Amino acid sequence: MCRNIRCLHNFEPATTDEEVREAARQFVRKVSGSTHPSRANTPAFEAAIDEIALATRRMLDQLVTAAPPKSREVEAIKGRQRHEQRMEREVRIRTAAV
Repeated sequence: MCRNIRCLHNFEPATTDEEVREAARQFVRKVSGSTHPSRANTPAFEAAIDEIALATRRMLDQLVTAAPPKSREVEAIKGRQRHEQRMEREVRIRTAAV
């Protein structure tokens, strides 16, 4: 899973269309292997982003849950903690190999 694509379901306040579009853009970038499409590929790239964002919004609007809404701030803290743990592991691996 691409680390830049975040969970968008069950947040308070609700996920914005811009957040959905950015997730769709990250997905298209990952699948295409290109962060900036050529001029010739830009229409296909943008059409894919539009279609994926629309499908994602539809799905998010239909999902139901009994769980309490998540906080963006708490999720950001958890993400930073996971990042720090990954970096600590990397340091241990690299220093153990020396």
